[in-house]
Amino acid sequence: MEEFEEYAEKAKGLPETTTNENKLILYGLFKQATVGPVNTSRPGIFNQRDRAKWDAWKAVEGKSTEEAMGDYITKVKELQEAAAAS
Repeated sequence: MEEFEEYAEKAKGLPETTTNENKLILYGLFKQATVGPVNTSRPGIFNQRDRAKWDAWKAVEGKSTEEAMGDYITKVKELQEAAAAS
C-alpha cells in the first residue's frame, strides 16, 4: 500500500507528453485499486471525457486490489523510464 501511494504521487509528475491512453490506463487501475469495481453508471454520450475514464475503469474490473496496485506501479515505472529515455 505504501509503495502504491508513493507511485500515485510519482504519477502526478509524469510529463505532459504522456498519452491520454496511458493516463486512462493509470486512472482505471487507480480506481480499481482504491474503490474496487465500477460503482456508477456509464456517463452519457455527450460526456466523452468521463465516459472514457469510466470505460478504462470498467476494463480492469476483474482485478483484485493487489493486482491493480501492482499493475499501476509497473505502468508508472514504465512511463517514467520512457520519459527519461526521450
